Amino acid sequence: MYNASSRHQATTAVVFAAGAATLAATDAVIVRALSGAVHPFVIGFFRAFFGALILLPWIALRPSVLRTTHPMRQHALRAAFKLLAMIALFAAFSWGPLADVTAIAFTSPIFVVLGAALTLGERPGPAMIAAVALGFAGAMLVIGPSGTGFTLAILLALAGAMLQSAIQLILKSMSKGDATSTLVVWNLLLTVPIALLLAIPFFAIPGPREMGLLALQGVVGTACMGLMTHAFSLAPATVVAPVDFLRLPLVAFGGFALFGETAALTTIGGGALICCAALMAARSGKIGSDNTSN
Repeated sequence: MYNASSRHQATTAVVFAAGAATLAATDAVIVRALSGAVHPFVIGFFRAFFGALILLPWIALRPSVLRTTHPMRQHALRAAFKLLAMIALFAAFSWGPLADVTAIAFTSPIFVVLGAALTLGERPGPAMIAAVALGFAGAMLVIGPSGTGFTLAILLALAGAMLQSAIQLILKSMSKGDATSTLVVWNLLLTVPIALLLAIPFFAIPGPREMGLLALQGVVGTACMGLMTHAFSLAPATVVAPVDFLRLPLVAFGGFALFGETAALTTIGGGALICCAALMAARSGKIGSDNTSN
């Protein structure tokens, strides 16, 4: 039974998670608004750059946050995977229907289940197997014959989801030694130079409008990360994780209001199945959640 304090914390966590979902949906809309004007690799660099810039004053006030128990190469590997996942999703949002890409991105917990079974030797129980099957059915509904199909955007969204699952598996071990704030800080700081190296071949100084959107995206991304991290610190993942599914209707609404996109019935149905599958996986207690992935 929840006491009054626990209920208050759970309510607060849901509010923070809802704010994070709204900001994540805003992030996707900003990427679509930048489509064609800024290359996804360049978007990835500025997203990391502005995010790190926002955190620098906080790091200066709390330098102890940089103390880590893990080798720097492990942080760098996670940062590289995170960057590639982010760029894959940015490209998918630029080139595909926002609602379809968001629905496919929610398959990440399903890949975590498969990855844990293959690399960590974890044996999924009946609930996990059912979640994988349900998530697969949802994905097939979104991209099946009457859906979007295997477009480049959908393939990139799948790649982003698989990379996110790899990040979560890496984080599963790293979170035992470092605080979440340390993982967030090192992830952002190391992402900037890696993103710059990847962006150089495509680099062009964005115009004032694009630079403003990129700066806004950096603020939105960092705020989203902070809200979701705090939400997970207040309540269990089973309370917080389902709130993230608000992203799907919010993104669908943004796509319709700003870009005239309409979500097909296959997207709505498939997205609902994927969200249910992800919720089943979260409730099984076997999957860690990457609070820093937003």
